[in-house]
Amino acid sequence: MPAPLLPRDAVVDRLLAAFREHGYDAASLGQLSKITGLGRSSLYHYFPGGKEDMARAVFERVDRWCDAELFGPAGTAEDPDRRLARMIEALDAFFAGGMAACLFGNFVVGSARSIFQEPLGAAFGRWIDGFAALAMDKGIPGPEARRRAEDAVMRLQGALVLSRGLDDPAPFRRVLDELPAQLLG
Repeated sequence: MPAPLLPRDAVVDRLLAAFREHGYDAASLGQLSKITGLGRSSLYHYFPGGKEDMARAVFERVDRWCDAELFGPAGTAEDPDRRLARMIEALDAFFAGGMAACLFGNFVVGSARSIFQEPLGAAFGRWIDGFAALAMDKGIPGPEARRRAEDAVMRLQGALVLSRGLDDPAPFRRVLDELPAQLLG
């Protein structure tokens, strides 16, 4: 008797780990099959559109996480400093203290960039908008809030790359520690 299929969310979580680690171009269907523990036919059962469909499901999963953990707290009536602290805790956990690669960072290179430009732009835009809204709630004027939000996203993304490259979470940790002053100070 064949093994039961995994719940779709469990498969998407495994695909997220694979795309974070290998990027889009380097993640072959063989690797994705191995990482998920599913045969290729089972992967196509979940994702009839193949690897591109898998990646879109991963983007949707990350969007749901962002809604729950980043933009949910950002949009509450709670004090902006406390909302940012909750967002920082979520980012720290999601990126394993700076040692887990950013899916978006891995998808801005190679063929993935042209395939996923729209969801990439939307994802980065949502991060920037969320941070800018917090800064404006703190009383920072719109254009300055937007600049600080863009800087925050740039610093976070750069710190993730550097932390992974050095195999040292210190740069990411430093950016998280400095984020309140940089964004809301």
